[in-house]
Amino acid sequence: MNLKNLFIVGVALLAIVTGAWLSYRVMSPAPVPQTATVLPAGAELAEFSLVDQTGAVVGRDIFLGQWDLVFFGFTHCPDICPLTLQTLASAKQQLAAMGQDPLPRIVLVSVDPERDTPELMAQYLDYFGTGNLGITGELDELRKLTNGLGIFFEKESLDDNTYTVNHSAVVLLINPAGEFHAIFGTPHDAANYVHDLPIIMGSR
Repeated sequence: MNLKNLFIVGVALLAIVTGAWLSYRVMSPAPVPQTATVLPAGAELAEFSLVDQTGAVVGRDIFLGQWDLVFFGFTHCPDICPLTLQTLASAKQQLAAMGQDPLPRIVLVSVDPERDTPELMAQYLDYFGTGNLGITGELDELRKLTNGLGIFFEKESLDDNTYTVNHSAVVLLINPAGEFHAIFGTPHDAANYVHDLPIIMGSR
């Protein structure tokens, strides 16, 4: 076979391989979240006035500019809250190790403002890594935020003259436009976040 024929055969093989690859790309479905429920359109948050773990006053614009994983709980919670926050911290560490960019911020909104001072929240959040955000404040202002997001919380008195707070255990994803974007239900597993977040945030 002369050089001309070899060239023609090479071009033909290249065309076949390219066509097969393009066909595979077209036929292969795009990855989709496995556990998160993504809203058809982002939902704007209600206006509120609360404080962060430094004592600074914050409003809904605190959620602008980054992806946020938001959990509603309290520092005296014996199990669900620390386990959920640790799950989010583990997922964030795994995403960082994978080179994920951007990384979501972890946000705890305390529904126990009687006990959760900004100082206590700051100490508590340090257990779950750096760059986390804590928010709390007056009940009326908290309810402006929670009611708009369908988050339930209610104080319950206990027999030992203390109290607990019953609350929703979901994790909400807020997009960089400050909109409610997706929700992760229970049970929480770091692997679910590692799989779904890059897809939702547009990284793959």
